[in-house]
Amino acid sequence: MSTWYLLGAGNMGLLAAYYLRQAGFAVTVLRHDTASPLRRRLTFADGRPPCDLILPVLSPAALTEPPRHLVVACKAPYSAAALEPVPLTANSQVLRLQNGLGSLDGLLPGGLRPIEVVTTSAVKQDGPAQHQVVAENETWMGGGDVVPDWFEQLSTHWPNLSWPTDFQHRQWHKLVANAVINPLTALHDVPNGRLLEDRELQRQAAELCREADQLLTALDPTWPGDSLPRVMAVASATAGNTSSMRADVRNGARTEIDAINGYLLRRAAPLGLSLPAHERIATALTSRT
Repeated sequence: MSTWYLLGAGNMGLLAAYYLRQAGFAVTVLRHDTASPLRRRLTFADGRPPCDLILPVLSPAALTEPPRHLVVACKAPYSAAALEPVPLTANSQVLRLQNGLGSLDGLLPGGLRPIEVVTTSAVKQDGPAQHQVVAENETWMGGGDVVPDWFEQLSTHWPNLSWPTDFQHRQWHKLVANAVINPLTALHDVPNGRLLEDRELQRQAAELCREADQLLTALDPTWPGDSLPRVMAVASATAGNTSSMRADVRNGARTEIDAINGYLLRRAAPLGLSLPAHERIATALTSRT
């Protein structure tokens, strides 16, 4: 059985590695710092015993052949640097487990289309080597017409994992939620639930949703155009959470604004559509980092 390689051993990358290991697949972390093995503890909100996840680590330069299976779970702004030393081929299978869209455009060999992963699960870091799995919600994979041969085996160990026919809409719903909640909470340094309480934030959220719906309807006339109530439902369900973009701003790290709101702006430009609210918020976040 071939090894799965992991780029990005953060919260979601570790959760994917845990599910892959549960399904019987070998997982190796690719990183330049080859202190091996990587030891992380996963705890679970449902009371399951903690899992001490021990993963071998390999430098990309030490690969003796192109990886057949790769999970890209690093933050979107670091995709190019992470992938540059990895010798992929058109026969590799790449799972993209990142916020936003388009972060791997132009970075993969010709003809290689990534399998997109969209999840509503949540993991938070509890310490330097401990991560709490807060929720194991739905996860969808798509981006190809053929379901991979390993999917059935993985789906028996990855809770609520499916390969839906309406994958693009599910992907877009997650994108719009990220394009509203993440930058607003980052700019104003508030938890997600503040969008339900602050009238000005509600107004800005409505404007961002309206523009996103205008674009996505132009791209796909079957788009339902109901983003605002969906976004507010996400904000309510995660009311006490700190968005990843807010955490990045607090830590002085690069944000994923280019792969989220920036992606919407790039798709709107060829259509001649103006998204001024997204333009303003992308400019404001870019100037912060």
